[in-house]
Amino acid sequence: MDVAAIRAGLDHPVIDGDGHLLEYLPLLRDFIVEEAGESTAVRFDALLAPPPVRDTPVPERRERRIDRNAWWGFPSENTLDRATATLPELFYQRLDEFGIDYAVAYPTFGLFPDRVPDEELRKAFARACNRYYAEVAFDHRDRFEPVAVIPMYTPDEALAELDYAIRDRGFKAIVMSGVILRPIPGANGARGAVWIDTPGHDSPLDYDPVWQRCVDLGVAPTFHSLGSGWGTRTSSKNFVFNHVGHFATAQEAACRATVMGGVAQRFPELRFSFLEGGVAWGANLCSDLIGHFEKRNINDVQLYDPSRLDRALYTELIEQHGSTRVKAAADRLEYALQLTPGGDPAPEEMDEFADAQVTEPDQIVELFSERFFFGCEADDPMTAIAFDVTLPPVGRNLQPIFASDIGHFDVPDARGVLPEAWELVEHGQLDLDQFRQFMMTNAAKLWAGQNPKFFEGTVVADAIRSELGL
Repeated sequence: MDVAAIRAGLDHPVIDGDGHLLEYLPLLRDFIVEEAGESTAVRFDALLAPPPVRDTPVPERRERRIDRNAWWGFPSENTLDRATATLPELFYQRLDEFGIDYAVAYPTFGLFPDRVPDEELRKAFARACNRYYAEVAFDHRDRFEPVAVIPMYTPDEALAELDYAIRDRGFKAIVMSGVILRPIPGANGARGAVWIDTPGHDSPLDYDPVWQRCVDLGVAPTFHSLGSGWGTRTSSKNFVFNHVGHFATAQEAACRATVMGGVAQRFPELRFSFLEGGVAWGANLCSDLIGHFEKRNINDVQLYDPSRLDRALYTELIEQHGSTRVKAAADRLEYALQLTPGGDPAPEEMDEFADAQVTEPDQIVELFSERFFFGCEADDPMTAIAFDVTLPPVGRNLQPIFASDIGHFDVPDARGVLPEAWELVEHGQLDLDQFRQFMMTNAAKLWAGQNPKFFEGTVVADAIRSELGL
């Protein structure tokens, strides 16, 4: 079914919750020069230069820890789509052609500042991105909203950019990284020698002022973290091996940290979105957290206290049921019991859900079904999991948001995005009401729920007010 036929059957607008701008790099570089000088821009040039993968033998890549990153990642033969992602005016003019009423456009190169260890370059990179998005896209905000980059490498950097982007420049949407790659102390900058920090949990830095500033400024933290290049996604020769599931892995880490670090509970005003990884991992994480809470809450975990083991009964059972050699070793019971891992925790570590401020499973259900949102691409059939009320959170829906991903390699033709999403209805995976939630309602709940004025002055303002009762 084509775009026009689909739109004719819808009684609601379509909101793209995660398309992409493809920055015009010469202008972005000019802004870096203005922010931090030519020498910093030269370091930016070096950052863009790909590692010499093609001409480096695989064994040497392994030794140097050069992972195979993206190649041929943007539209090329489809030159119109390539230009569309780069030129917001053209993107704006083609929205009807795509069947999209309103688009929230995330960065492309702007997803990378937090991976830059050079502090001066990192700050200039983020600021230049935000100046760039404001200059090229702010004239089209009735249907096209650019997203500001908030670097999360340190809380001070995040606070400074939040104030600049939201307070000074008037951005309404932000993107953050929920995982920070930090150098391992003593590794002397060796490639790949990093550990993964999550600003929501167990970080050496205090990010609570950042979350509070989001509350004060009325912006929803949305995470578009990258999971390639760490963990198991470091293949030296295969990009697909590194790319499959990397967004889900990174978003799962950010979400898990948001729960277990107590960010969601300490800041109940905030809504959080985890983008481009789909929703299946969200259902799995919700189930896992509930299951762990039911077994390892502060009361039930006492069942596993080694001091509660009845050693006399255990010895008696060995005598009754053990093999000859096990019985012969019955007097070495304590040696057997040392298999209990981890040792005794410190008293303050006993309640592993204390930081999360979770005291009952329903609190986890509420987070996942009311305050968390999940970016799902048009070609992802697993989006239907969000509406399966037999899965955790049982009896409740998760909240998927339609994400076109226009501008990147998984969209060979931007005119096919809406028809691809519509296949969920054609195949019986979603009904029309569920499709409405996916394509409009959940995006409205995320952004207007955080900031009731988010959609004011846009072409979808009346529809959002009616949908949410504002």
